[in-house]
Parts: sequence; C-alpha cells; structure tokens
Amino acid sequence: MKKMQEKILAEGKILPGGVLKVGSFLNQQIDTKFMKEIGQEIAELFKDDEVSKILTIESSGIPIAVSAGFAMEVPVVYAKKNRSSNISGDVYCTSVHSFTHGNNNNVLVGKEFISSDERILIVDDFLAHGSALTGLIDIVEQAGATVVGCVAAIEKGFQLGGDKLRNDGYRIESLAIIEEMTDSEIIFREDQN
Repeated sequence: MKKMQEKILAEGKILPGGVLKVGSFLNQQIDTKFMKEIGQEIAELFKDDEVSKILTIESSGIPIAVSAGFAMEVPVVYAKKNRSSNISGDVYCTSVHSFTHGNNNNVLVGKEFISSDERILIVDDFLAHGSALTGLIDIVEQAGATVVGCVAAIEKGFQLGGDKLRNDGYRIESLAIIEEMTDSEIIFREDQN
C-alpha cells in the first residue's frame, strides 16, 4: 500500500533500538480516514477467502482489525493479555513475547468466540519477529479453525518474522514492508508479494 509507505515517511519517527513510532496515525492517535482506507485494503486483499471472523491482540491491533471487520462485515475478536473478571469459563491460551516491552504475556480468548468451522483472518499493527502472529495462529489452531492468512499494517522485514511465517506456509500480507531502517532512513521492500 503506497499510501502506508508515504504515511510512514511523512509522520513516522525512528527511535533508538530499531523502534518505529507511528503514534500520530496508527497506535496512539488514530487517523480515522486513513484507518478506513486500511480496512478497505485488507478487505480487498482477502475478498475471495470467505473470512468469517478477524482475530487480533490487544491493544494496537484492535483499530485495524475493527476497520477491516467493518469493511468485510465480519465480527472481530481480540486476545486479552490478562484474565479479568469478565472472562469466565474455558479459554484458548498461548504465550507471546513482546520485544517492545521485553516480557512474555499469556494471551487468551474465550472458547465461545472461536469455533472449529470458522475461517479466521489474523490482523496486527506490526510484524517484526512474528511472536504475536505465531501466538494468534496457535490460538486458532487450538480451536480447530482455519487460518486464512495474516495481515500486518507494517512489517519490519529485516527482523525476518514475516519471512519465517511465509516459509512455514502461512499467507502473510503487509501494507508496508520496511527492508532496512537506520537512525535516519527507511527503505521499503519493493516486491511485497
């Protein structure tokens, strides 16, 4: 998505440690007009895949998943990072490592929200090492459902998570793939398919 690349170059900020801050439009402040375009782009990518539900992880993946859910007219479920009083009964649970926060989270989804006959599209904001997507794939497989594919708004291609998942046979689509990132420059992967 050329517009995602343009948005990253115009508004993204490179922070120490290989962190790309896109809080002005994607994961703190939401550019709703742009988010609507993101949802429509995702819907177009998977229009022939009979997606019945979208799965994401809290919190930054939720706006992207909801936008895609509106465009595809399917429900959205998100994995919670903590069990709370409103989660009762059986859950699907997996461990996900957060490189941003430097910790592991046990993420969970109530079993009533994913059934074995569903075709699930997994959506997240970033794809770097692939931990979040791998955890969400695990949840879908625990449910016996089908992973149709995964979408990341931004993929850090140089951290190889997306390439590993592709090599494992999963369909991975990213709206922008950053091939290289220095303290002052972002270079996008030209061939994103």
